[in-house]
Amino acid sequence: MKKKAKKKLAPKTMRRQVAALPICHDESGNPRVLLISSRETQRPVIPKGWQMKGKPDHLAAEIEAFEEAGVKGRISKKPVGTYRYWKRLSDQFALVDVDVYALEVAEHCLEWPEQEQRQARWFSPEDAALLIDEPLLAALIRRLV
Repeated sequence: MKKKAKKKLAPKTMRRQVAALPICHDESGNPRVLLISSRETQRPVIPKGWQMKGKPDHLAAEIEAFEEAGVKGRISKKPVGTYRYWKRLSDQFALVDVDVYALEVAEHCLEWPEQEQRQARWFSPEDAALLIDEPLLAALIRRLV
């Protein structure tokens, strides 16, 4: 009888990513949060990625925001919060801490590198927090905006 292969958990070393939390205000002054779809599962997430060699983390988060969501603006130099999640890798899961930087969006571009792979949509902070799977990120969105 053949045993079913189990996904392995990554070694205990903590991994770190950086993320941008894109925020703007509508015509009435109400805050809005931009969520994008993840590539594989299409679930709502914020733009994030691995740290970039030779770049400060806040600038790496700003780059991810443009590549994944097509937004540009003013990014905070210090994280506004952190959350943890399980990242699915090719053959294992890894626990990842994500430093989140607030991005005051000044421009939503018509074209960006991953626009064919993701959907981007603005939400009220309350709705964005309800759609996010990670409880710590949802709490961060509620607290920040």
